[in-house]
Amino acid sequence: MEGFERPKTAQEAVLREIRVRLLDGRIQPGEAIRPDVFGAELGVSAVPVREALRILEGEGQVGYRPHRGYLVNKLEIDDLKEIHRVRELLEEEAVRCAMPRITPEHIARMGELLREMAPVQDDVVAIKAANRRFHFTLMEAAGMPHLIRLISWLWDASEPYCSLYFMRPENQAEVDAEHQGIMTAIESGDVEATIEQLNIHRRHALKVLERGLAAGAS
Repeated sequence: MEGFERPKTAQEAVLREIRVRLLDGRIQPGEAIRPDVFGAELGVSAVPVREALRILEGEGQVGYRPHRGYLVNKLEIDDLKEIHRVRELLEEEAVRCAMPRITPEHIARMGELLREMAPVQDDVVAIKAANRRFHFTLMEAAGMPHLIRLISWLWDASEPYCSLYFMRPENQAEVDAEHQGIMTAIESGDVEATIEQLNIHRRHALKVLERGLAAGAS
């Protein structure tokens, strides 16, 4: 398959590819992943695909259903609320630890990422990728890899739904304004203001996702 890079093991390669497709929306919540079909597409056997799916099952990303196989788990509104609440708690800790360590280089990189989002308003995948790098540039400055790993897992859990957030132009305008508010707080060195701006940003996203899921269920 063109563009498919093989890491050290086939299982690692398959796991990475499934994660990428979950994040960019090529694999949707509720969709089945058949090990034989997916393996054939990537040029590997079904065995490493099953191994990768078991890892994702342990993370709560997929579930095994008798007679149906592995399906990407769908999140309910209460699941998203819980994920965002836990994110709020963990990300606040990351930001508190990161702010004293933020350098002009971090701020410059975050500014670059905001500029990257502007010309790709119609490319949801590119916006999502730049948005994620923007937030993690801040949090990774904390120098706490275990905490960042937990936060990353929570982002992964809800990422397939984030297209609902970025697809609407009116949401993108609000996102841009919220990102600017976050940047202003960071540049001023105000920890509490940064946390508050991030909370506003996160809660707005949750409201949009709630509306999207409710509309899909009706």
